[in-house]
Amino acid sequence: MGYVIGVVVFVVGMLASIALHEVGHMVPAKKFGVRVSQFMVGFGPTIRSWTRGETEYGFKWIPLGGFVRLVGMYAPARPVPVGAEPRSGRWEEMAEDARAVSAEEIRPGEEPRAFYNLSAPKKLVVMLGGPFMNLVIAAVLLGIVTLGWGVATATSTLAAVVPCAPTTTAVSDTCASGAPASPAAAAGLVPGDRVVEYGGERVDGWAELTERIAAVGPHPTSVVVERAGERLTLELVPAELTRTVVDAEGQPVLAEDGTPRTVTSTYVGVQPTVEADRSLAAVPQQLWAQVSGTAGIVVTLPGQVWDVARTLVTGEDRSASSVMSIVGVGRVAGEVGTIGGDEVSVGDRVAVWLSLLASLNVALFVFNLIPLLPLDGGHVAGALYEGAKRQIARRGGRPDPGPADTARMMPVAYGVFVLLVGMSVLLVVADIVRPVTLG
Repeated sequence: MGYVIGVVVFVVGMLASIALHEVGHMVPAKKFGVRVSQFMVGFGPTIRSWTRGETEYGFKWIPLGGFVRLVGMYAPARPVPVGAEPRSGRWEEMAEDARAVSAEEIRPGEEPRAFYNLSAPKKLVVMLGGPFMNLVIAAVLLGIVTLGWGVATATSTLAAVVPCAPTTTAVSDTCASGAPASPAAAAGLVPGDRVVEYGGERVDGWAELTERIAAVGPHPTSVVVERAGERLTLELVPAELTRTVVDAEGQPVLAEDGTPRTVTSTYVGVQPTVEADRSLAAVPQQLWAQVSGTAGIVVTLPGQVWDVARTLVTGEDRSASSVMSIVGVGRVAGEVGTIGGDEVSVGDRVAVWLSLLASLNVALFVFNLIPLLPLDGGHVAGALYEGAKRQIARRGGRPDPGPADTARMMPVAYGVFVLLVGMSVLLVVADIVRPVTLG
């Protein structure tokens, strides 16, 4: 039952996110006078629709996106200069087909209401409205999770002091025979100490402490801690350790040449306490971390999709960080409803579901900004190009060049569409045959 609840929560949240994305386009478009003929969630055949005013609203069977139909998306072709040969070929035919469909939607006398007649700044507002709505949704969801449950934040208060220097990246509470004491244990640090200064500089939080440890390096240094209401100054001699990297099962991680991978770092031997930070000030940092991380995934998307395809052929297990389709994320949402049994509270499951939906909205925000048609970013790029041309013409004393002929990019739009469909099918198959699981 928990699995079903998780999937339902995700599907409803996803559809709501898609619908609000389209609202972000529709509201400014109507505000600027553009007629919006359709507002649809999903693609393919229509499940149900109804008309309010001049707009048809409805749901379609394939819940992989949505659209608003803005009348007059593509401007008519510019007149062919006298003596010039008209453009021809399959590319131009595709552009002309798009212009013809766009022109058919414009009712007699409604030409001024066509989208292509908007100024470049207004076009930007309309096309950025959808992605911006997803960014707002993500911020709201992260704010709810932060206020309700808090963000797990490592502090400079020590939860544990490792008794001896380890030989691998795995940490043990026991020491092997003859193993030297860890630098922290040798210095007299104990669990509960709050580190307030390291190497003569104040530290606030675990991130600052680890930065100072790396900056000072393996050199004797002073550490000021608060213990039982008093401040103590201890002398610490960090170690520089080269340790074997191990995986979750404790097995060495091998490099490309087959030898165990190692890492060299300054080692102290302390672990932080983790507290729930319920300050809204943490939300912008979380949001930026998700946006920048998702942008990095988009940049490397071809390579990641290739890795997924390779796992389908070779039968290898997929990485936990593998890119997933909506089906894969839905499976994860379902697993959140069951994993951990009674040890995981309903509230904690809700927090994870909300975080998943926040991540989905960040993905919608970033992905839609890719500057290629048919994505929103392609129309944004067209509006920027149009605005730049008009500014250059105005400053040069030349006539207004008019709207950008974005219909000429339709072959690109079709190519991108085919790639997106192919990628989606591949990821859906992978998420069914070789899924990423929380287990």
